[in-house]
Amino acid sequence: MKNIISVERLKKRLTQGNIVIVDVRFNLMDADAGRKAYLQGHLPGSVYMDLNRDLSGKAGKHGGNHPLPDWDLFANKLGKLGISNDTAVVVYDQGNDMFAPRFWWLLDYLGHEKVYILDGGLDRWIAEGGELTTAVPNLQPTIFRSNKKENRYVSMEEVKEKIGSPETTIIDARARARYLGDEEPMYARAGHIPGAVNYFWKGVLKEDGTWKNAEQLREHFSELDQDAEIIVSCGSGVSACPNILALDNAGFKNVKLYPGSFSDWISYEKNEVAVGEEDE
Repeated sequence: MKNIISVERLKKRLTQGNIVIVDVRFNLMDADAGRKAYLQGHLPGSVYMDLNRDLSGKAGKHGGNHPLPDWDLFANKLGKLGISNDTAVVVYDQGNDMFAPRFWWLLDYLGHEKVYILDGGLDRWIAEGGELTTAVPNLQPTIFRSNKKENRYVSMEEVKEKIGSPETTIIDARARARYLGDEEPMYARAGHIPGAVNYFWKGVLKEDGTWKNAEQLREHFSELDQDAEIIVSCGSGVSACPNILALDNAGFKNVKLYPGSFSDWISYEKNEVAVGEEDE
């Protein structure tokens, strides 16, 4: 599966140079936990990027809890970390979590073609004998030039216009209980965007927690029309990203992120929210 790298391959790749490793561990319930974990031990040579401070813009009344970052500022941060357009980049979570795919999506949107997620994250690295360090590297700054891809994400207004369209499928990547509205630990309203179908993002992983291969992902998404426009949402545009990567590997060509997702949707009081199964 492209954009996924094993621990074994990463160990070999480290000997070839021109690579930057990025640690994006994060905890939505404890915003400082990821940075603290990085300082306590990380892959040798890796740098840290924070979901709130680096991979997102400032949250406001609308736009969701994790709006997209300012692209010029984000590109400048990448350059300061030694990431150029030709640098191979490997990003990792604690395990196969949602934050590494968010980082992958941001760089993919900016046109970077050499971004790989470490399968199994730091946990798998340790399990396969990889060492950790507390040393923070000093990387040589460079310049990253954005080459943004078109039609990769949509606004709330676009989502609203396409509800019910036979040419568009809206996916909700959250856990099923949250999709159904049975529980909602983070937001003032529970349920989902009307018309959305539920594909919990962890469904793209095998029972052992590693990524499914392309054939398995095609089976996972077999009920979707490959010719349709697929809009992927979640709570705030983070856990949607594993599904986007998986859909890409399954051969879907017209896949877009709704960055604000449900947290943006419910920030507009007039927007309806559905609960229960869509066919009820």
